[in-house]
Amino acid sequence: MNDPRSTRFIFVTGGVTSSLGKGITAASIGRLLKSRGFRVAIMKLDPYINVDPGTMNPYQHGEVFVTGDGAETDLDLGHYERFIDLELTHLSSVTAGKIYASVIAKERRGDYRGETVQVIPHVTNEIKSRIYALADESRPDFLIAEIGGTVGDIESLPFLEAVRQIRHEVGRGKTAVVHVTLVPYLKAAGELKTKPTQHSVKELRSIGIQPTVIVCRADRSLPPEVKEKIALFADIEARAVVEAVDAETPYEVPLLLQKEGLDDAILAHFHLAAPPADLAEWARLVERLKRPETAVEIALVGKYVALHDAYLSLVEALKHAGCALGAEVRLRWVAAEALEAGGEGEALAGVAGILVPGGSGDRGAEGKIRAIRYAREAGVPFLGIGLGMQLAAVEYARHVLGFPRAGSVEVDPAADPAVVVPVRPAADGEDPRSALCLGNVALSFAPGSRLQAAYGAERGVERVRHRFALNPALTDVLFGGELRVAATGQGRVQALELPSHPWYVATLYHPEFTSRLNRPNPLIRAFLAAALEHRFFASEPPSASKGAAGRSE
Repeated sequence: MNDPRSTRFIFVTGGVTSSLGKGITAASIGRLLKSRGFRVAIMKLDPYINVDPGTMNPYQHGEVFVTGDGAETDLDLGHYERFIDLELTHLSSVTAGKIYASVIAKERRGDYRGETVQVIPHVTNEIKSRIYALADESRPDFLIAEIGGTVGDIESLPFLEAVRQIRHEVGRGKTAVVHVTLVPYLKAAGELKTKPTQHSVKELRSIGIQPTVIVCRADRSLPPEVKEKIALFADIEARAVVEAVDAETPYEVPLLLQKEGLDDAILAHFHLAAPPADLAEWARLVERLKRPETAVEIALVGKYVALHDAYLSLVEALKHAGCALGAEVRLRWVAAEALEAGGEGEALAGVAGILVPGGSGDRGAEGKIRAIRYAREAGVPFLGIGLGMQLAAVEYARHVLGFPRAGSVEVDPAADPAVVVPVRPAADGEDPRSALCLGNVALSFAPGSRLQAAYGAERGVERVRHRFALNPALTDVLFGGELRVAATGQGRVQALELPSHPWYVATLYHPEFTSRLNRPNPLIRAFLAAALEHRFFASEPPSASKGAAGRSE
């Protein structure tokens, strides 16, 4: 591993309940420390047995975030990248599935020389090796590791034991534990209750881990006496009890935690001094998010519209673009399945733009095609991503080129012609996902295309996640007329556009993964700018309706 004297470790744990915001807290710590001049690395340690979230149902786990080097990861890595403005790698995503798979593979190879393989030391050693590997690769001043789940979960115990061992190995002066917990307000009693936090800290200490800082999630500010009570029972300084009240936008959290002195408490623990965090630009952007000058409504036609986290990076990317353009983005969530029998005219009436995001499978595919046709024929600005791009080509082949049975073999194996085909056929017995294209792809933008105009360059780099693409045998047929290739990469069409349409672009790649609050993705910004030009909906004060793109819990 890296010399332990050169990296300090910050572990972020959670208690009482899930969904308290450990990911946002970890990302905010990274933002604060980076703003104070430190080099930061960050990772997520997830206790689930899946190797990665790539095959998990979005209703259970939200979106799958893709890193530049092609790792399918937990959505919290998206928060990390957006807040800290880092490009993470597979080293930042560790699951119990990866850990146990590695341990079992080593046992089968004989690496343990016949030892009885146990959670301690073999599983915990494997966990520690992943943490040390990131420290060795990145050589940061601080490595922040978020532990998934809550203290007390059976699944989390090996990870927490690994944390305890690391504190023993590198020294308590080189490690800190930030424990995120809940301080609920009981309306009947008329007071904030600290007992859940006390029990959570007791559970953590029973494992052998003493928290350094406690971040208290609450719906209101904590009086000094409440902080002092928590500090007394947790055996920490009162300044190390930090409140994290509900914010209008997650991007406000670093500012609130800075005001509470979280970064000062962390640096004091490590006996370090540094200039105050310069968050002036960040504060300006947050203010623009909270005080938009106008509003624009976008229809998002998807398969998982009942769970907005399934499209989290896309929602955030629209926020970023809206912030840059001074606009609040109001999303109209349209279930693709509901459009399969028709009614797209009514469902999409009045929106300023239509977005068909990535996805997989046949459910809702025909509804998405109806939405794409509506956008094309009605002249509404359109952006298709991933599956949205594939179905845009299918829609064009059916209704413009005159191939009524055209389709994607993923949706209809009997499609004729097959406009969308696997990147490569899977061999007998092979996992179909082995053909999945993941990670960064170098793009070449067509001269004079909307993509070249949006990016202001002839080339770019974006991220992909697909195993189906346009049939190369049909390239001349699809693009022999009005439809145009807008970008290529990896030897295939990566984007298409209709130059005669007010604004119609579809990409095989996922532009949302590279968007940042301070650096919106150029293509999504161009789409939103076109929607602002085209908006139809009745004028009303921007604050009158908070859509899902305007607020994310």
